Amino acid sequence: MNDRAALDLLVSQGPLTRTQIGELTGLSKPTASQLLARLEAAGLVRTTGNVTGRPGPNAQLYEVNPVAAHVAALAVDQLGITAAVADITGQVLGEERVGTDAVDEAVPNRTARLVATAVDGALAKAGLEREQLHGAVIGTPGALDPQTGALRYAPHLPGWHSRRLKEELAEVLGTPIVIENDVNLAAVAEQHDGAAQDFDDFVLVWADEGVGAAIVLGGQLLRGATGGAGEIGYMPLPGAPLSRGGDRSAARPDAGGGFQRLVGSPSVVELAQEYGAPEVRTVDEALERDEVRAEVARRMAMGLAAVVAVVDPRLVVMSGEVAQAGGEALRVLVEEEFTGLALPRPELRISDIDGNPILIGALRTALAEARDAVFDTA
Repeated sequence: MNDRAALDLLVSQGPLTRTQIGELTGLSKPTASQLLARLEAAGLVRTTGNVTGRPGPNAQLYEVNPVAAHVAALAVDQLGITAAVADITGQVLGEERVGTDAVDEAVPNRTARLVATAVDGALAKAGLEREQLHGAVIGTPGALDPQTGALRYAPHLPGWHSRRLKEELAEVLGTPIVIENDVNLAAVAEQHDGAAQDFDDFVLVWADEGVGAAIVLGGQLLRGATGGAGEIGYMPLPGAPLSRGGDRSAARPDAGGGFQRLVGSPSVVELAQEYGAPEVRTVDEALERDEVRAEVARRMAMGLAAVVAVVDPRLVVMSGEVAQAGGEALRVLVEEEFTGLALPRPELRISDIDGNPILIGALRTALAEARDAVFDTA
């Protein structure tokens, strides 16, 4: 327990002296010295210079040994896969983006090959081999059904619906694989690095090409019996066509009906065109128009009210392309429209993650898994 406490401190606070580790853990100097000797012998920590400019002998600094483990994080979308490889400290060493056309459609196990191509590209940039990976986390639309192992709620991702998907990916990469819902991973990123820090009860609403939510209660992600908790894109709302049977086009994740047809990126662009701006082609351009921003805020507030009435979170984080394009102006309008729609009044924030929140959340999850395995068994 003392060893793990010291390792967690070194991960969260960076290089520390023996004295600092003793003070932060409450351990005596001899016990801290023995602890560091054990961890150094196990290859988990290393010295990294000295503290200078102080009276007396210079104290040695210790840090987690970056090569103790490496992980891969991946974010999947309709157009391709982004992979990042990091050491156990969280330092990203290599990143690669591959399109869906990187592997020919006729190749057997094409999806697994696409994943391998992305990971191998990131490994090459990091100067690493597959054998040095301790695990990988993949963020994808939809969720694995815990009963069947099949990916559900993502018919627009052809090739990802094999019941042996997890095993096929693990076989190709040669490392344990976790497949997680992409919006859940975005919530992990917000909880550690973004707008939801210090919140144990919050909802992240993702409005992008697809629409979904991650629900965190008591600090834990709510998944549901089939992994579908938070699939609010299917939620029926006034003004939206019904999505009966969960039917959606493979070409567009927002095809069909429900909340997704009201606030998904393609629908926001279509709304601007309906309002007399046929030249609009992007969400940013659409939400520059006051009338579009006001209507999207009204729709967003209506959907949030339904979620808040059931979950009653302390915080709602708006994320994805629509939230980022609308920014603070959209948030203010949503807050105004929300008044009176639901009795609970959670705080409303725009995501402030710098970078791809899905990839960052996948990396956070992969690092937690690797540290548990490496730190606890060594």
